[in-house]
Amino acid sequence: MDFSLLGPVTVTTGPAATPVELPLGPAKRRSVLAMLLLRPNSTVSVDQLVAGLWEDEPPAHARTVIQGHVSRLRAALAEGGADACGVELTTHASAYLLRLPATLVDTVRFDDLVARADPESAPADAVPMLRRALGLWRGPALTGTVASPPFAAAAHALEERRLTAVEALARAHGALGEYEKAAGVLHPAALGNPLREGLIADLMLVLYRTGRQSDAIAWFHRTREMLADDLGVDPGERLTAAYQEILRAVPAEPQPEPREPHAPRDPRDPRVAAEAASPPPPAAPAAASGPTVELLPRPPAGFLGREAELAELTRLVLPGAGQERPYGGAAGLPAEGGITLVTGAAGVGKTGLAVHWGHAYAAAFPDGRLFADLRGFSGGEEAEPADVLREFLLAMGTPADQIPPSEQAAGALYRSLMAQRRMLVVLDNASSSAQVRPLLPGGPHCATLVTSRSRLDGLIATDAARPVRLHALGPEDGAALIGALLGPDRVAEDPAAAEELVTLCDGLPLALRAASAQLVARPRWRLARLATALRDERRRLALLSAEDAGVAAALRNSVARLSADDAQLLRVLGAGFAREVNTAEAAALSGADPDLIQDSLERLAEMHLLDEEATNRYVMSDLVKLFAQGDGGRGSGPPGEGSGGPREGDGPP
Repeated sequence: MDFSLLGPVTVTTGPAATPVELPLGPAKRRSVLAMLLLRPNSTVSVDQLVAGLWEDEPPAHARTVIQGHVSRLRAALAEGGADACGVELTTHASAYLLRLPATLVDTVRFDDLVARADPESAPADAVPMLRRALGLWRGPALTGTVASPPFAAAAHALEERRLTAVEALARAHGALGEYEKAAGVLHPAALGNPLREGLIADLMLVLYRTGRQSDAIAWFHRTREMLADDLGVDPGERLTAAYQEILRAVPAEPQPEPREPHAPRDPRDPRVAAEAASPPPPAAPAAASGPTVELLPRPPAGFLGREAELAELTRLVLPGAGQERPYGGAAGLPAEGGITLVTGAAGVGKTGLAVHWGHAYAAAFPDGRLFADLRGFSGGEEAEPADVLREFLLAMGTPADQIPPSEQAAGALYRSLMAQRRMLVVLDNASSSAQVRPLLPGGPHCATLVTSRSRLDGLIATDAARPVRLHALGPEDGAALIGALLGPDRVAEDPAAAEELVTLCDGLPLALRAASAQLVARPRWRLARLATALRDERRRLALLSAEDAGVAAALRNSVARLSADDAQLLRVLGAGFAREVNTAEAAALSGADPDLIQDSLERLAEMHLLDEEATNRYVMSDLVKLFAQGDGGRGSGPPGEGSGGPREGDGPP
């Protein structure tokens, strides 16, 4: 049995060659396990668990929820053979204790390997130990836990220990005269931590000792400018000392043995460009030579409103740009490698908002805009990160035969090419944080917009993504959208009917566009005629369909991501309550354990099939309710195909 915290929180059992991952359930249950594993063989009080699991005010039944999570963790561990491995989860008054051999936890093994490595006195022994330690990492620590300050602090502390091990490995390579290997270890860490002065200083010195003095000096000037811009401080003693040592042109230390030949350096590599630049590249580089990359889809037709959400995107992505929409004019600089996450229900207009904003602020990204539909909720296979990386590299001019076959190598090349560019990356329709992470650019002057129906709490917790929640349109904006699609005269004929259409469509742009498509195809219809038809709840979802752009199809793709139990609860709630429900009421309707129901409600809220308007108060929209009542929407077809929808020859309502 193996417990992992250095990446996604998992428990695996079975042979090392074919391990089996135990089902741990939702984020809060994984978080309970993680808190116990962070203090193996020590008690963790219920109060500590409550403080870690709820960032806001915990619900009144928080202790009951934790008891339920512990009970199911205990059952999962027992099923995985915990007894045979010496693993036991016990209760001690108002605390819990996870008793186990400490070496089963990857953080313990990591710390042991790092502690035994001595890069200065025994570098030849330290290199394999440190490589084994760093090999235990499978991504950002504590992935899959809740986004709360205690977990953010724990993840940060683990990341600091990883960086310390990276620096130790580089020192060990340096002690052996393997400066190229030391640079290879430090370079990715420096890109991800551009203000960590000690790490940058080490990288500068090993670059100098490989004969790449201009690269080393460029790193100093870049870091100096970032320190001044971001923190208002000058370089510290260690960084300054490394710079002065290089300027004094200290002779490079002799290599103990000839280095192996390496492949010619790619002229597109930003490090090569830095050697030819005089002075070294500034913190905000100019646009790269060659044609600007443009993968954004065309701007969405009829887009209007959303001023508050557009202003929030601008504030997060381009802090210095103000609230104007330049469309080719001057714009501010992107926030330092920022990730902005646009979330909301199916059909609420997330993609349209991101694409519209990307076109509006094209001038802020002179090197181009990348876009990928990750197909997380499209009803088919999700996009593989390796395939998306290949498309991005091809778009940036990398010859097909020079794209590495592995996802890891392709990702490293992608981040290297992005390091000195100012680009916007739009990752649309993401299914999970894990799908997004390999596609995040490494450059400090790139911005990333991610859209998803899921909240992607993991991306917020481990990658500091800043969320923008997209809500349904209000009556005024919804009616304006209908007017933009049909012409203002048809709305002006009957503004009350237009407002009713917005209500019947739950303010969803997708539903309003589908309704407008019905009216565009039938120019003799008045808005009131369609509103009358939509009042019939049995026909509403079928009427709000336009080929492949129907509300029912969008909701079906969301529900397809649910477990059978969660989908069943959605159907029960659709039939069982009119507007809102709490955990106790949902448990009574479904006849299930309240703790299980609490987890299911959280997952439905995470997928925006419910809204948690207040603690333990869940609300379901009318269209989701109708879909749930129809057993997941199966059997509802487009108008005229047995759905009872209106036909062109029907008389007036």
